[in-house]
Amino acid sequence: MNDILATIANELNVSRKSVASAVGLLDEGATVPFIARYRKEVTGGLDDTQLRNLEARLRYLRELEERRTAILSSIEEQGHLTPELKSKLLEADNKSRLEDLYLPFKPKRRTKGQIAIEAGLEPLADKLYSTPQEDPETVAADFLNPDSGIETTKDALDGARYILMERFAEDADLIQRLRSLLWDDGFLCASMVPEKSAEGAKFKDYFDHREPIKNTPSHRALAMFRGRSEGILNLRVALSEPDDASTESGTLKRPDRCEQIIAGHFDIDTSHQAASKWLEGVVSWTWRVKLQYHIETDLFAQLRERAEEDAIGVFAANLKDLLLAAPAGPRATMGLDPGLRTGVKVAVVDATGQVLDHTAIFPTAPQRRTAEAEAALVALIQKHGVELIAIGNGTASRETERFVADMLTRHSDLRATSVMVNESGASIYSASEYASMELPDLDVTIRGAVSIARRLQDPLAELVKIEPKSIGVGQYQHDVSQLALSRSLDAVIEDCVNAVGVDVNTASSALLSRISGLTTATAQQLVQYRNEHGMLKDRKALMSVPRIGEKTFELAAGFLRVMGGDNPLDSSAVHPESYAVVDRIAKQSGRPVEQLIGDSSAVRSLQPEQFVDDKVGLPTIRDILAELEKPGRDPRPEFRTAHFKEGVEKLSDLQPDMVLEGVVTNVTNFGAFVDVGVHQDGLVHISCLANRFVKDPREVVKAGDIVKVKVMEVDVPRKRIALSMRLDDEVQAQAPRGDDGNQKTERRPKRSNKSARDNRKPASAPKPEGALAAAFAAAQKKNGR
Repeated sequence: MNDILATIANELNVSRKSVASAVGLLDEGATVPFIARYRKEVTGGLDDTQLRNLEARLRYLRELEERRTAILSSIEEQGHLTPELKSKLLEADNKSRLEDLYLPFKPKRRTKGQIAIEAGLEPLADKLYSTPQEDPETVAADFLNPDSGIETTKDALDGARYILMERFAEDADLIQRLRSLLWDDGFLCASMVPEKSAEGAKFKDYFDHREPIKNTPSHRALAMFRGRSEGILNLRVALSEPDDASTESGTLKRPDRCEQIIAGHFDIDTSHQAASKWLEGVVSWTWRVKLQYHIETDLFAQLRERAEEDAIGVFAANLKDLLLAAPAGPRATMGLDPGLRTGVKVAVVDATGQVLDHTAIFPTAPQRRTAEAEAALVALIQKHGVELIAIGNGTASRETERFVADMLTRHSDLRATSVMVNESGASIYSASEYASMELPDLDVTIRGAVSIARRLQDPLAELVKIEPKSIGVGQYQHDVSQLALSRSLDAVIEDCVNAVGVDVNTASSALLSRISGLTTATAQQLVQYRNEHGMLKDRKALMSVPRIGEKTFELAAGFLRVMGGDNPLDSSAVHPESYAVVDRIAKQSGRPVEQLIGDSSAVRSLQPEQFVDDKVGLPTIRDILAELEKPGRDPRPEFRTAHFKEGVEKLSDLQPDMVLEGVVTNVTNFGAFVDVGVHQDGLVHISCLANRFVKDPREVVKAGDIVKVKVMEVDVPRKRIALSMRLDDEVQAQAPRGDDGNQKTERRPKRSNKSARDNRKPASAPKPEGALAAAFAAAQKKNGR
């Protein structure tokens, strides 16, 4: 454990004491949000990102130690554990190195080398290896053994070759050396499987593709791996430069560098000796038969692991942006789930999200019952005092948006605002078991409209009810490790929910289950208790809820808000364990707690150092004062809206040089996708995001940002739009911006045109200037959906 703690401390560039304290808290069951928020003194102020990295590395290193112990035990039982080998095993700092060292001792099927050893040919192999001046045929003649199947010198030499091949191929230092060489200098080469050009048209950019493997971006790597899994592409690793990389039966004609390294590693002289030609064949076979495929597989695994890590990071970052998008707030809202043949489903919810009314209207083709639909909506808006109209961004969304706009124009007395809302995953929620429990009396189609309305009110509270992978803001999300993806996305949701906090008296069980310390079962118990006993008056009442004991209370209480309760601190992020500190602060300031809360000037006049004691440190005091100054502050940005250009509703309406307002729906490593209101996201390639070099698209945009874009090129048959944000400063300045200066926010992420997105895939490295076709190619397989 000491080595693990030191390793993590070095990687995070923090003290070993901080790591040890954090690990101790995690082992005791504390959550990352709780540690990051309420145990800063203990960990030296480690934030949630550092703690997540610590948690991941701790899990990996502990698994490494478990595997190391098992391997040491196995080799010792076999009687082969030498001091030198034990030292190497103890020094191994990753799983690959550990497995390389274990390879010669790993139980395996009976090999040709083992059979040759059993036939008595190991002395022959040793002699030819140690005395290459001996003639192989002459030496082999002494090892003929018809009873063991060794009838000719060829049989004997073949057996000796298998023995040396297996010995060479199981040398851990050699494997590590070759793996490093191929990773540093190798090329990832993709080619089309014969006669698959038509079937694999979406992978055509990789039919003859080559790039350094260590520099291959995650989206291109995952695209090529998908092409291979679908039987469209062949992949291999080559050391040669392109002009020298001619192949023969899928292998290099001259992979001499690897063979030379093998020969040099074992001090084999392949020239001017009687056995040189035979030994040269052993070396060649070792590489071609034993090591090439093995190392290539390792490198593909290494590349995939890195690509998956990047892809998961992209998904997690986009999900965080969506979850922390600006809420419209507790206002009566109408949700519209657009449709053509089935009509537009309508649901009205009150300020707390409770369903007040619902119906269906048919304002669009084929029925076009416009007057009837308008009368129905006007009546509902007036009856329930609707302030916001949330329109789902799927099929018929622009037609529905235009109908609503015309209605509001004709009825100027209505004080409602319409907003387009992302509906990705709404259908999955509608048919889910949770939706059936939450809205048992509503039809599945109406549930979707309810979800759309609630998403506008509070995206975080509603999106937590949906499997995060269904929200669709990642790249190649179905190609990555689903365990790693789920673990990462769950961490994002947990961090977002706890950063905002929830109202214990109104939150759903889905939202409560994401609170630090609470599980699905305890969240359901809390809701049931709330339903049976009424609203909780204070945080102390949590202790009366079944399954919530002292430990759960400690972890959860600070993130649960009791609005309008008996204790004003219960609506803040101040933890109950610090209430006594607040009383001490209030007493010294000469003001009651009720008056101190929210009084910025009074709070700022206090000196945090005055309240530090042996139980409460300076970081906690500063957090308490910040909370007293702005109690219950929401870290999410201010709600804003954006508007699509009138008359631009389909791909054919787009023209080059049009400047449009759009909403960023997804950010990938190669650019950003923007919804401009035509049911198909356009791509702003990374080279077109700004009038400067951009290394990471997230430096410029985030999911949910409102931006100005120029249409560069439109490919209607292939449903592709190339956009640019490299506009004149005057034009770009018109885009709405948030308090942080970034172009923001109104959450209207992605349109649900899945079939069109499936045609996108990444391409070879595009040129940063000029051809926007490169931007298309870079996104041909957007998001792995």
